[in-house]
This record gives sequence, C-alpha cells and structure tokens, in this order.
Amino acid sequence: MSVDRLLATLVHRRHGVTHDAPACWFGVDRSTSSRAVGEVRLLLAERGCTVSPDVRPRTLAEVVEHLGAGGKTGIIDGTEIRARRPAAGRRGRGSFISGKNKQNAVKSMVVTDGEGHVLWCSPTMPASCAGIIRARQLGLVRLLADGPAVEVLTDAGYQGLGAQTGGRVVTPPHREFKKDAPDWYEEMHERQRRAYSSRRIRVEHGIVHLKNWRALARHLGRREHMSGIVQAVAGLLSHQQATDLIPACQR
Repeated sequence: MSVDRLLATLVHRRHGVTHDAPACWFGVDRSTSSRAVGEVRLLLAERGCTVSPDVRPRTLAEVVEHLGAGGKTGIIDGTEIRARRPAAGRRGRGSFISGKNKQNAVKSMVVTDGEGHVLWCSPTMPASCAGIIRARQLGLVRLLADGPAVEVLTDAGYQGLGAQTGGRVVTPPHREFKKDAPDWYEEMHERQRRAYSSRRIRVEHGIVHLKNWRALARHLGRREHMSGIVQAVAGLLSHQQATDLIPACQR
C-alpha cells in the first residue's frame, strides 16, 4: 500500500470530500483516485481493530474471546448513518427508514470495552432492523452462552438477551412499580439508573469519535460500500486509541 494511496483514502473518509479533491491533490485522474480509495478501504476493513500491538480482533467471536481472557466488560450499542434511499420501485425501499429518527439510514452495531475503546463494528444493515435482532443474527447469544464469562452492557432495547445468555448481557435496571411507587423506591431506582448509565456512556463516547469522520456522518455514495467504510474507520480509530495508551518512551 503506497503512502499516497493511503493519504488519499484518509482525506476522503475523514473529511467526506468527493474523489475529485484527492485526485487534484495528487495530480491523477478522478477514476484513479476512486479506484485507489476503494482498494485501500477493503484492506483497512480486513485489518480489524487494534487493541494492542499483538491483539487485533476481526470478528465478534474474537472480541468476546478477548474480553473473556482479560476479564473485561464490553459495551454494545447501535449507531445509524444517513444514506441514500433506494430508488422508487426498488424492493425493500422502506426498510431503510429509521423508526427512531424517521430518516433513511443504515445501522451498525458497535462494541467497545469499559473505557470506550472501539473493539469492533458490525457490517451495516437497513436501519429498520432492531438492535436485538441484529445481535442474534450475528451470533452474540451463542458466543456468550457457550463462551467465557463476559459482562456486556446494553440499553433497554436488548432486554431478553440476559436470560438467553445466563445473565451475561446486562440491561438497565427494571422498574418494578409502574405507578404509585414509594418515595424510597423512586430514589433507589434513580441511583441505580444513574450508576448504570455512567458505565454504559463510554460506548457513546466511542461512537462520537467514529462520527467525527465525515464519511460516517452522512454517506452519499453506494450503500454497498458502507460496511467496508465503517469497519475501515473503526480500525483506524482503534489504532489511534491504542497508540495513545502506549507511553511515548515505548513507541
């Protein structure tokens, strides 16, 4: 991978510019820039996320194994990326409409550790699919039920996975009183909710760092490329985060 091709890809993904910008910068044709960015994107997506110089998980199974080996907590959340809607008459056109934000988007499941360092991003899917369904499709239930004892924090949308994984998936505290709750219970529930939110908020920090890349703020290109783009950016961000953890004298 040449330095120029890598730089062109970084500029294109980080700032969300068209292929004309890196083509003009390096004095090449637009088609050459587009081809280089596409090839480097695939290489970066296959590289995986960097946890340490010797650990680079590429699949969800490897992430679960890494968390279990280190006795670490994982945090899962979904993020949506605005994308073009399929043309009128196309099959599955309505599946890209997000029920949450009422916009055309694709969704990816993000996994971080307890400190918010990105460990893995799933391939994208239409935004209408619920996060719990996507987690089951990716085999999260089987990996946690049959794998190491790993604590995974999620939001309320994943309720039900805890029973299927032997309590490994943890969701926000369940409210026992629907109405007319005693004052002592309201105070206790609020303390539990805040304590849980303060732990799970780290995944939101990881997603914010991902969204700092303009390519993940809004995608105007082909939706078929989104999986590679998300995983490539996750790999680049995780490498930066892992590098920041290494003392300067040891680099």
